[in-house]
Amino acid sequence: MMEKGDSSQKLYKRMRLWEFPDQYVVEPTDGSSGSCLEISRVDGSMKLIDEIPHCSSLRVPKIRIIFGVIGILKLLAGSYLLVITERESVGSYMGHPIFKVSSMKVFPCDHSLKNTPVEQKKMEAEFSALLNVAEKTPGLYFSYDVNITLSAQRLHDLGDESKLLPLWRQADPRFLWNNYMMEVLIDHKLDPFLLPVVQGSFHNFQAAIGKDIVDVTLIARRCNRRTGTRMWRRGADTDGFVANFVESEQIIQLNGCTASFVQVRGSIPLLWDQIVDLTYKPKFEIVRLEEAPRVAERHFLDLRKKYGNVLSVDLVNKHGGEGRLNEKFANAMQHVDGDDVRYLHFDFHHICGHVHFERLSILYDQIEDFFIKNRYFLLNEKDEKVEVQLGVVRTNCIDCLDRTNVTQSMLGRRMLEFQLRRLGIFDAEETISAHSNLDESFKILWANHGDDISIQYSGTPALKGDFVRFGKRTVQGIVNDGRNALMRYYLNNFVDGTKQDAIDLMQGHYIMSVSRDMTATSPKGGIEAIAVSDSTEYLYSKMLHSLVT
Repeated sequence: MMEKGDSSQKLYKRMRLWEFPDQYVVEPTDGSSGSCLEISRVDGSMKLIDEIPHCSSLRVPKIRIIFGVIGILKLLAGSYLLVITERESVGSYMGHPIFKVSSMKVFPCDHSLKNTPVEQKKMEAEFSALLNVAEKTPGLYFSYDVNITLSAQRLHDLGDESKLLPLWRQADPRFLWNNYMMEVLIDHKLDPFLLPVVQGSFHNFQAAIGKDIVDVTLIARRCNRRTGTRMWRRGADTDGFVANFVESEQIIQLNGCTASFVQVRGSIPLLWDQIVDLTYKPKFEIVRLEEAPRVAERHFLDLRKKYGNVLSVDLVNKHGGEGRLNEKFANAMQHVDGDDVRYLHFDFHHICGHVHFERLSILYDQIEDFFIKNRYFLLNEKDEKVEVQLGVVRTNCIDCLDRTNVTQSMLGRRMLEFQLRRLGIFDAEETISAHSNLDESFKILWANHGDDISIQYSGTPALKGDFVRFGKRTVQGIVNDGRNALMRYYLNNFVDGTKQDAIDLMQGHYIMSVSRDMTATSPKGGIEAIAVSDSTEYLYSKMLHSLVT
């Protein structure tokens, strides 16, 4: 259990936002005796004040309740304040409440734009349009009391002095979604306003096993180093950071004990991409192949530092475009493989097809030795460390969504059974499937987890989700996969470019293409409309055929 820090470092949990014509004032209203934060609407400058400014008939403020300050975004001529306007309680992590951002709002501090050139005003208007997209960012979570960027093992290993630091200083910057937007607040030493936010997923359930109650939680933490949308962020950058890198942690609490198991997923760590060109599956383009060994080495060096031993499970096809990527990945891994890094290819589609996912047991048989040897994290009833997770399974397919989630859910199931046997709840051969309530809840847990990660990266729920949710493929699931695959095609070609710009803006990258349509609405004419209308029926039938054969 995390120790509570000094009260002077506590985050404000409830505030009142005063909107004056020339300034915003954030007033703590949760019983704290702290100062108010004043932010100029002219230039974004800020300072602490002790009293709310004078109100008059000429200065009538709008007032609203907020639940956190996400940060300040500085753009060309103005700044923008981001706040949480609605929250939802979703459970607890290590005994502390966790909240999901239900709604956030952007408030401009751009009055100085009145004196800027027309071209700059136009650019700022485009930025503002992107912020409207950013307001709808899904899967944001936070806690006022505990550092949710760290796994239970890393949280337990924090030194006493570190536990007294503000949460933002304890946080793993990889998983701090608002890392860039907090910089201005950090510079002004506004610790009580600095709320760490994570993008990912958080679900849990309780189930009875005889007289015992097991609490199971599944958390996803999305890395911000190469964040983006499906077709617009692929592969790795030159530093080895990969697209769609997500840490998944499965935690159980039972009879005073806590056990944790961490897995990771991430794009193939080479320099590669897919250029959106209205085709259903754009070609894979491998860039600067000569740098592949160095990029892969940097990626796995970083994983070893953070997780220990690494088993890289590659689920892509052996043939076709995926096969070429698989070949280059396998070749690069020859320079990385060693005692603490192991690479394994498992052709998911060839072995499991589209319906026989139970054949993943073949994969498990190949990795069981690593799985058992590298263990999991375990605290006993006295909060003493009994087991330590020594390594991590890194899983990838092409998108690191559908095949990956089916595989990770299988590993999570095996680990839960392993842990329940260790804690004396299961007999040696007992399995989750023997307990219908636990079995059903566990399937739903992982299905929701996969959907959340998929929606953030691709815009749709995960494919193959019916197997994770029900334990078998269904006709309705296959039809849903066809519908979602078609939706991904549309989003990739006509929406995700603008969404990528919004993500880059929030992360401080400022990458914009002047050729993109900033409105990002549905196509109204031209080649895009023709391509969509003429090819929809053909693509849908083609996708359904591929899903059932």
